[in-house]
Amino acid sequence: MSKPGTDPLLQPFQLKHLTLRNRIFSSAHEPAYSEEGMPKDRYRLYHEEKAKGGVALTMTAGTAVVAEDSPPSFGNLHAYDDAIVPWIQRLTDSVHEHGSACMIQISHLGRRTGWSHDDWLPVVAPSPIREAAHRSIPKEAEDWDIARIIGKFADAAERMHAGGMDGIEIEAYGHLFDAFWSPRTNQRNDEWGETHEARMRFPWLVLEAIRERVGTEFIVGLRMAIDEAVPDGIDSNVGLDILGRLETDGLIDFINVIRGTTTNDVLLSDIIPIHGMPAAPHLDFAGMVREATDLPVLHASKIDDVATARHSIAEGKVDLVGMTRAQIADPHLVRKIIDGAEDRIRPCVGATYCLDRIYEAGEALCIHNAATSREATMPHDIPRADTSRHVVVVGAGPAGLEAARVAGERGHQVTVLEAMPWAGGQINLAARNPRRVDLKGIVDWRLSELARLDVDLQLNTFADADMVRGHSPDVVLIATGGLPQLPPLDEGTEHVVTSWDVIGGDVTPKGQVLLFDDYGRHSAMTAAEMIARSGAELEIVTPERMLAVDIGGMNHVPYARAFNETNTRITLNQRVLSVRPEVGKMCVEIGSDHSDHRVARHVDVVVVDHGTTPMDELYFELKPLSTNLGAVDYDAMLNARPQREIRNRDGAFELYRIGDAVASRNIHAAVFDALRLVKDI
Repeated sequence: MSKPGTDPLLQPFQLKHLTLRNRIFSSAHEPAYSEEGMPKDRYRLYHEEKAKGGVALTMTAGTAVVAEDSPPSFGNLHAYDDAIVPWIQRLTDSVHEHGSACMIQISHLGRRTGWSHDDWLPVVAPSPIREAAHRSIPKEAEDWDIARIIGKFADAAERMHAGGMDGIEIEAYGHLFDAFWSPRTNQRNDEWGETHEARMRFPWLVLEAIRERVGTEFIVGLRMAIDEAVPDGIDSNVGLDILGRLETDGLIDFINVIRGTTTNDVLLSDIIPIHGMPAAPHLDFAGMVREATDLPVLHASKIDDVATARHSIAEGKVDLVGMTRAQIADPHLVRKIIDGAEDRIRPCVGATYCLDRIYEAGEALCIHNAATSREATMPHDIPRADTSRHVVVVGAGPAGLEAARVAGERGHQVTVLEAMPWAGGQINLAARNPRRVDLKGIVDWRLSELARLDVDLQLNTFADADMVRGHSPDVVLIATGGLPQLPPLDEGTEHVVTSWDVIGGDVTPKGQVLLFDDYGRHSAMTAAEMIARSGAELEIVTPERMLAVDIGGMNHVPYARAFNETNTRITLNQRVLSVRPEVGKMCVEIGSDHSDHRVARHVDVVVVDHGTTPMDELYFELKPLSTNLGAVDYDAMLNARPQREIRNRDGAFELYRIGDAVASRNIHAAVFDALRLVKDI
């Protein structure tokens, strides 16, 4: 076990009257688990799991909106509604029961939202300057808007106090609060913006109104961009001046340091870096702020490993270190540090599937922890089964490795048969992009867990039906994945190569290259990035109305940068219809779903991406030999009950297929398939 007396991360910390049990917190973020703007069971259980896992402080919401004209842009909590108080109380009680503190971030989104949500009220800001990310042109706040919103902040703080929160944090990067004090967003020439003093008037009145309402004992902090790192914005000198004034006036109790702003995806990715970007990029900056203030300093930005977190505390860079995405990957991270089991922490691989899912699909999900946010039905700690069985898993991609891990935790005898000399499946392809090499952590962690659980992993082993039957299994899981699927063309599929050929290094396209992306996922974009960076002349053609339709904004940034820097041509709303050789080139006919118009391109290489087709031959060979004939009881699975399908009483084993052996999907789908089936075996 790790010794609390010597580990910097495990030292308690006094935040005003509140004693925090260690130095790790989960920073405010909005996972979009709210229901009707309320933090109901899913929201509560998500934060409660981190409390069970030992975190000192979990910050909820990111952000809870204080007024109706701050419409939720991604499932934000409604801090302006009295109905939220009992839900907040239930959440805080649950977190406190497990020894953690609980706070909430409140804010008015200002221009960082859209007017066509909820009540269709106009978006407001200090000045009518459009924000690129949410595309609204805001109304310039009038005097009555300002007075109303100041009162709304105080009302919201009072509700959070009534709900048992240990404190609140106001967001001051990219929202209305700080939009007033930044000259970049406040171009007024009245008493709210003509001078630096005038620009600070609104936030000061907000904080004074909150203090008047909740008193001096309630903890009030600020998550603030000390340096917006953009022209005409707040620089570190001005930011530290503002912070010093806040400290002198006693308006805040802590500062949560941010460097940067959120105006667009590029700038947001500098604040919340994804894989392939430097770790802890603003930690030294946070340390500089800590030297300039006596306020407790919090900070979170891609601090996703324990060593970096420990360094940040040991070297006095911060007082509390945020490991937010790391705890989405493993909410029991702190407990494992305490237990001396750091090697068992499920790593955050920086895929930022969590954040991209919020914007693209309305919920945060970890790319390789399917229990996060599904705590009501999916366990983080796998319980042991009453009876040990022999489970054979065919395939060691993400689905197969997760199935083997969960079966091993259940106490079963597990055999994994993998045809390749290595485990990992398609993750090995994805990780060939140097930017995405951290994805290997998904595989490495599971291999480490399989070794701990004494799972028999047999590589270089091509499994056929006789081999599987020879193991006398009770349960067989087919996780054989898929192979590249060619798009439907009128002619010429024999003249194309796939994205896998490019990523795997079997083909290195030269000259003029056309990549037809008919899938919209990372496989096409990774191949395109590799081609573009190789010096080839690339055109990407897609029938979609946007590039890489299934890749979120954060992950879109490095791809877009690569294509911009290499003058890659991007053609939307078009599809490849046919490919044929013509005078030493490939003649590619391109058309559209929108009209009969056709054009031709003459290129050297045509690359296609159309997802995968299942490698399911073994499954169908084994199907008639199984007790369930491969059937899955969806009602039982969706309600977290064991499978009980018996369709062939002469069968020798239960049979299931998971991951891309079923259909072309993604890593999260693969691990979720495995977890929800195997947890009850």
